[in-house]
Amino acid sequence: MPKLGMEPIRRRELINAAIEAIHECGSLDVTVSQIAKRAGVSSALAHHYFGGKDQLIIATMRHLLTELGIGVRDGLRRAEGPRDRVSAIVRANFAPEQFQPATISAWLTFYVKAQSSPQAQRLLRIYAHRLHSNLAEALHRLVPSAQAQRVAEGTAALIDGLWIRYALKEGPAEAASAIALVENYLDNQLGTRADA
Repeated sequence: MPKLGMEPIRRRELINAAIEAIHECGSLDVTVSQIAKRAGVSSALAHHYFGGKDQLIIATMRHLLTELGIGVRDGLRRAEGPRDRVSAIVRANFAPEQFQPATISAWLTFYVKAQSSPQAQRLLRIYAHRLHSNLAEALHRLVPSAQAQRVAEGTAALIDGLWIRYALKEGPAEAASAIALVENYLDNQLGTRADA
């Protein structure tokens, strides 16, 4: 019998193992048994916690979205002024815990999963809505509402596009480069310069 309090740890280990297994495989063609073995637990225990592979995949997506949300909120709390709020959202999307090869691979496969899974599609819609609304709210403090909406849409598309580009690129993900590209776009759209 697991010790009291071990369930959240085991669940997290299985989620981390799922991310790594998906990255290694390059697709969702992994089994619960492979994920459990990587986590150092039995497949029966994995089934006990999640019920099956689809539920484990959805739990992994939820976990990554939760972590991203925490990063965004932390960044917004520390932001100094309206423009820094926009930058905080950008930085959170390319934070080290998010923007690493295994996580990037997992997200790419989740986008594919969303084509056949209403649950995955719903989670990706939540992500897209939150990203756009966070950006639009922060940008609205800097520019008129219509412009804020347009710049938020472009910024979100650039963030997602850079994620896909790095998913397909060999070598390490370059967060600083990705952030610089998005910031340059924002400066151009807002009529500001990074050194201003």
